[in-house]
Amino acid sequence: MTTEAEKIIDSFRSHEKNAHLFIVVLGASGDLAKKKIYPVLWSLFKHDLIEKEATTFVGYARSKLSHEDLVSRISPYLKASDDEKELLAEFLKRQEYVAGQYDEQESFEALDAFINEKMGSTGAEKDNRVFYLALPPSVFEPVTTNLHATSMSKKGWTRVIVEKPFGKDSDSFGKLRNHMGKLFTEDQIYRIDHYLGKEMVQNLLLLRFSNRILTPSWHRDHIQSVVITMKEPFGTQGRGGYFDEFGIIRDVMQNHLLQILTLVCMEKPVSCESNDIRDEKVKVLKAIKPLTIDDVVLGQYVASNIPGNEESEMGYLDDETVPKGSKTPTFATAVFYVRNERWDGVPFIIKCGKALNEKKAEVRIQFKDPPADIFSNSVRNELVIRVQPNEAVYLKTNVKSPGMSFEMEQTDLDLSYNKRFEGVRLPDAYERLVIEVIRGSALHFVRTDELEEAWRIFTPLLHDIDAGKIEPITYPFGSRGPIQSDEMVKRLGYKYTQYVWQENE
Repeated sequence: MTTEAEKIIDSFRSHEKNAHLFIVVLGASGDLAKKKIYPVLWSLFKHDLIEKEATTFVGYARSKLSHEDLVSRISPYLKASDDEKELLAEFLKRQEYVAGQYDEQESFEALDAFINEKMGSTGAEKDNRVFYLALPPSVFEPVTTNLHATSMSKKGWTRVIVEKPFGKDSDSFGKLRNHMGKLFTEDQIYRIDHYLGKEMVQNLLLLRFSNRILTPSWHRDHIQSVVITMKEPFGTQGRGGYFDEFGIIRDVMQNHLLQILTLVCMEKPVSCESNDIRDEKVKVLKAIKPLTIDDVVLGQYVASNIPGNEESEMGYLDDETVPKGSKTPTFATAVFYVRNERWDGVPFIIKCGKALNEKKAEVRIQFKDPPADIFSNSVRNELVIRVQPNEAVYLKTNVKSPGMSFEMEQTDLDLSYNKRFEGVRLPDAYERLVIEVIRGSALHFVRTDELEEAWRIFTPLLHDIDAGKIEPITYPFGSRGPIQSDEMVKRLGYKYTQYVWQENE
């Protein structure tokens, strides 16, 4: 067991004496469960991040599966080295399964009875329950209603993990909020946004508030613009029908990328407590006006026939699952202004899209030109936080070219994680978040009022898009997106440079 694992287990034991943990995966027969949740539970198990003898895993779904059926479904997605085969067999042996309906209270009473029966054989005094809802939105209300009515822990705590979408606009989220508010307290609900579990996103707070050298420069007097980017090099991959219900803004901008914006912008909280940090994030969102058509560039990819890339032969509308003539955007660039003393006038630009030229998620904080530049050709400093792939933080700086000349060139002060922290395992984002649920830390989960403000910002624009008022600009598969996006970013004051960061080998 690693030192980190020992600390985590010790923290559980100090707070949860003589307790047994039940992790219940609702929707255990589905794709999300077998491709993401069970691999995360296996990783926690094999890295000793949960107390094995004090944890029981229970799957629940409508499908009538035997233990062997469940194991055969999830096994292909559980990676294990030769040395881990025996441990994997132990993990699989521990998997329990209950079949039942989502809209029948009797089924959930049977689930509760199953947990109570297992609990009786543990010798523990209290049972703690985590319910992971890996379910489609259509069954969300009956499942949570039945959970509350039948399956809450009587002697321990109960926590519910909820996957997005958290509604489609302000009204639908309001209905969801009211429904959940009648059943659970805020500290029982964990709305998971996996971007908040990523290494570099979690690093933003420490980078900002523990390095004094950055404090005076993190201000409109010094920063020209902030660009937050997420690119995917693939299209909808046959899931266009599902994607078309939401579009790129609901898919990643309204949640993942807006959360990063709040972490960049927020004021220093009074402590590291969950609610103190989330209070500051909400203040940022309240200072942003709702988006309009004039604030965005929207795009939709078309076929480009890149040699060796079969997927590029199909545009978005060529996907048979996509409604004919759909105007759903697969690319979006939007500008936000935070109307407060620190950030007034600084454009925060979020860019995201599918079928682009690379896989990348990053934050670029570009500083203003040096005043009275005596060198005439200085290039703007830029602090770059690369979220994925190849996590890194680097600062683009101007230096003298080596040798006899007095020419200037641009280079970087580079912290590449795979070089500086060689050999250190960076956990999957979902691993971190599931551990935080067990710990009872809501720091990296989205609070109700955060979502209310986020939907307030996006709902008017989304209604215009849904009504077909905006025609997306086509862009070729594998490109940077519509050229109008780059033109908009330039108009907002961002300066592109020819410098390309080279990852440390």
